[in-house]
Amino acid sequence: MSDARDIAISLFSEVLTADQLLRARLTKVLPNRMEISHFSVLNHLARGGERTPAQLARAFHVTRGAMTNTLGKLEAAGHVHIRPDWDDARRKLVSISGSGQSARDAALDAITPLIAEIVEGMGEARVRAALPVLRELRVKLGEL
Repeated sequence: MSDARDIAISLFSEVLTADQLLRARLTKVLPNRMEISHFSVLNHLARGGERTPAQLARAFHVTRGAMTNTLGKLEAAGHVHIRPDWDDARRKLVSISGSGQSARDAALDAITPLIAEIVEGMGEARVRAALPVLRELRVKLGEL
């Protein structure tokens, strides 16, 4: 039992440390003081069309208040449009603006060399082999 516990502790220690290091590196290269949360929301909206703030909060596993704060900053920067839902006046719908699409593209351009360098340094085959395990871990954590 101790081996399984040690493996679990090592896995989560590595994942948490890698997350902290990656976030620190990304924060340094993202343009115009963009935060990782801002890029993440813009990237999500760029791939999927309109969403409600509640849908976004669920997708990112954050509170509605935290998402409202992020969306407020993105709206103030002109990166998202927030409009009433014409079918349900209690809801709002969020979409990416042209400015937001440009900001997302600039962020991708800024982070791609960093990510490519990491993948190249580790070896594409090793990274490709690790992806199913990391994907499964993400799914299992999402089910909790």
